Amino acid sequence: MPDLPSRRELNKAATRQAITDASLTLLRGKGPGNFTVEDIAEAAGISRRTFFNYFSSIEAALASVTHGFLDSALQQFRQRPADEPILESARAALMQLADPMTVSPLAELFTLTQQNALLSRSELEAWDHCTEQIISAARERFAGTPGAAIDELYLHALAGSVISCGKAAMDVWFARCGADLSPASLAILRQLLIDAMGHLGSGFGNPPVPATASSATDAPTLLKERL
Repeated sequence: MPDLPSRRELNKAATRQAITDASLTLLRGKGPGNFTVEDIAEAAGISRRTFFNYFSSIEAALASVTHGFLDSALQQFRQRPADEPILESARAALMQLADPMTVSPLAELFTLTQQNALLSRSELEAWDHCTEQIISAARERFAGTPGAAIDELYLHALAGSVISCGKAAMDVWFARCGADLSPASLAILRQLLIDAMGHLGSGFGNPPVPATASSATDAPTLLKERL
């Protein structure tokens, strides 16, 4: 059993989360570039110095939303059976994040940063960081398998493919649903993430046929059909 976090660790986690929440709230209310570190510190009930103890910039604080979701997915991945195929483990990890509230901050941040190059770059950097984390997690999996050789090309190609599928699902979801963050829309995002992993697992065989030509652009109809 892992050691329980100390009170100090819990307090640090709570402060970090307060900064992240305040940053996202200000982004939602004021838009990119219209608030400062001081605004975040005031909203989070901390000092400016404390902010910089946790994050190097506003962009880094916002990117922690993406980091948090991806870290949760990696945690779920590490809990999967050691003898399970890696892609199945990755798909199962995404399915564990079923609660729309879990994926909602990630989706909202994605919608709010599309028109800001600096924030978009920070979000991409968070996904790139996760690539390294996936490589490490996969390496741990293979290291625990007796007689298994670790092929670095396989590990890097696998991690890059998984991340690309995740980003593709986000792009398609945003194109279909826009800024809609309703439970139905978030359920579509979750399914797109799972379907993207399914395509990867099947080796991108014959592409599925879209339901209708209009469903790709008619978000309300798509939401209804998916439900």
